[in-house]
Amino acid sequence: MCGLARNVSDSDSVRRQNRGLVLGALRVQGPMSRTALAAATGLSHASITAITHDLIVQQIIVDLEPTERPDARGRGRPATLVGFNRRVGTAALFEIDVNRARISLVDYGGVLVDRIETPLTPRTFAETRPTQFLADRLRQLKERNPAEASVLQRVAISIQGILDRDEPSLRWSPISHIADTPFVAELSAEFALPVALYKRGRLLAEGARWLDPALSDASVATVFVGSTVAMGMTFRGKILGRGEEGATEFGHMNHLPNGALCRCGMRGCIEAYASDYGVLRTAYSVPETATPAPAVPPQEYEGMIARAEAGNRAATHAFNTAGRAIGFGLGRMMAVFDPSHILVVGPGARAFSLMKSEILAALAGTLICHVNGLPQVVAYRDEREPVFKGLMMKTLNDIDQTDFAARA
Repeated sequence: MCGLARNVSDSDSVRRQNRGLVLGALRVQGPMSRTALAAATGLSHASITAITHDLIVQQIIVDLEPTERPDARGRGRPATLVGFNRRVGTAALFEIDVNRARISLVDYGGVLVDRIETPLTPRTFAETRPTQFLADRLRQLKERNPAEASVLQRVAISIQGILDRDEPSLRWSPISHIADTPFVAELSAEFALPVALYKRGRLLAEGARWLDPALSDASVATVFVGSTVAMGMTFRGKILGRGEEGATEFGHMNHLPNGALCRCGMRGCIEAYASDYGVLRTAYSVPETATPAPAVPPQEYEGMIARAEAGNRAATHAFNTAGRAIGFGLGRMMAVFDPSHILVVGPGARAFSLMKSEILAALAGTLICHVNGLPQVVAYRDEREPVFKGLMMKTLNDIDQTDFAARA
């Protein structure tokens, strides 16, 4: 009997693995023919036929309309593609940072259905409990989209801060009054849904990989510059960090011992010089020991960029100082991790031209860059796209592998 049970278990495991390979290939490459799926997964045509038949019967994937051949001279019938059934499931995605909260509803095919965006202030979560704030917006999204809400399968949250290693909770965050509150467990209990919490820096790395296929197998450091300074890293296409709570605390790497006061309470962090509040503090010659502003209106940071571009010396100095802090931090990082690309994202990407020379000068002074040359340093203007893309693909892939690959 033990041998029979083991064989059944092994067979189930292989079946789940093969279904996962098919769903994973479709998630990465989009709709594909059965022949292309066999090539992408390494499975036989007979296995692909059986697996796609089962997935279609379960309404997880569907046969799409036949497509025209790329080569008009080709003979035979055009290939029939299979793709995700968009109506079989949905996911709700929260993105929370210092200045705003955004919840998006996406279908199983990765198409945006609806979105609600709310500005945040330093008092938002003092006046409204985080669980209530999130639950109110999730209920509003469900009320606006009853059909899609009926197949809601996941809630996922992107957050700034340090996550607990042992449970899905937030130990520290620059977002006031949200850390050390049980909003993940309470939201999951209230809506009877799995709720996942992800560190934004990690999602930056994940999203950059999805948005630019050329970076899918590259070693990349993605640096967010704005209300905070954060980083996500991939090494040859693999996300780096200690599990889901990982990525790095790049912004809180020490730049100058006993230097400017950071929002985290420490002194001399990179963020204290390179974030929006650090730039404004330098430009206005505010003492470095002054308590950082809990939030900076986006228009104030944009105004400082405009002043620097117009040649204002104080503003130019502030962005030079920010670039120097980022550059020295990257130089230290490259002593242990040598990426081929460095992507600067977030509101600070708008100011990249003001910081670039100091970033490159700091990198040029490191041994690794002296030997291997400078990495490519480029700016992505909208950090919300890589974060959203990373959060969406991670959540949909979890549904693929946890729910549908294992379905009997």
